[in-house]
Amino acid sequence: MKILQILPELNEGGVERGTVELNREFVKQGLTSFVISNGGKLENQINIDGGKHIKFDSCSKNILTLFSRVTKLKKILEEHNPDIIHVRSRVPAWLVYFANKNLNIKVVSTVHGFNSVSFYSRIMTKANAVICVSNSIKEYIQKNYNTPEEIITIIPRGIDLELFNPLNIDKEFIKSFKKEYNLEDKFIISSVGRVTQLKDYETFIKAVNIVKKDIPNVVALIVGGVRSDKEDYLNSLKELIKNLDLKDNIIFTGSQAKVSEIYSLSNVVISSSKKPESFGRAVAESIAMNTAVIATNHGGVKDIIIENENGFFFEVGDEKELASKIRESKKLSFDGYTYISNTFSLDNMLKKNLEVYKKVI
Repeated sequence: MKILQILPELNEGGVERGTVELNREFVKQGLTSFVISNGGKLENQINIDGGKHIKFDSCSKNILTLFSRVTKLKKILEEHNPDIIHVRSRVPAWLVYFANKNLNIKVVSTVHGFNSVSFYSRIMTKANAVICVSNSIKEYIQKNYNTPEEIITIIPRGIDLELFNPLNIDKEFIKSFKKEYNLEDKFIISSVGRVTQLKDYETFIKAVNIVKKDIPNVVALIVGGVRSDKEDYLNSLKELIKNLDLKDNIIFTGSQAKVSEIYSLSNVVISSSKKPESFGRAVAESIAMNTAVIATNHGGVKDIIIENENGFFFEVGDEKELASKIRESKKLSFDGYTYISNTFSLDNMLKKNLEVYKKVI
């Protein structure tokens, strides 16, 4: 089977990581794997893992270049003749829709998020099969687009259980990381994700300020990159930290490659997103590392967290409730690795994706 995945870029993010992981697993299965994107940090990994990355502008929303790109994409599809095209975002889906008109290659889409309801977004439901990463996403597209039940499959994002395994952590990294940021004997709260308004780091910071009264050794880590267009937002967060006198309690670490180690060294992980997460990969990864998670009470995370067992929920923007749950999290102890292995494994995701491909072929 020849499988072609297409997405806008291959930088950091759950969609990108999922694409890279599936590419690697397809190759292990003896399948032919192509990935089309506009490139990025992870593009070389596709080739390293035995697939083939094809650089193509599947990112730009410029309508003036649409037809020249459609023509180019059609040539790529004719040359590689895949059995399945797996579209992972709206721009690639539209490009494939036009390029595939006379080729009639089977198309599978994955709806990764709660995109705005529009004609533009509807394209993600115009495929031979539609994969939803959570029950929340399935309900969303059925409500807004009347997507037929028979073409939908729920496939949660798979967690790499080799990488997110408490037995496989890099202890030397943890030792040096703790030394670098003076984290010894600290109560560590982490939030992992790009620095953007949607992550609502204001509520996270305000909750830390409340918790500090009861847990004076608290240190919060904000782990994620900052795009150039988000520098003003980052500066506003730094101003808030200054005003609350939290400069010794909150650390921006930037992007970190050793994410599993960050989860492992944390006492609790927070997901304070204003917008519902389509799945909540960071939540599942944290739990796999036996670290409790507190998340806003909406979206795909509701499929993952078992309240009072491996985490808690709080209402969007409620720093007092978040602070209360942080205190409560100290009592939790659980085998998260086994739970995630049984429910959200990468093997399970791979198996279900292949079942969908075979069904549409």
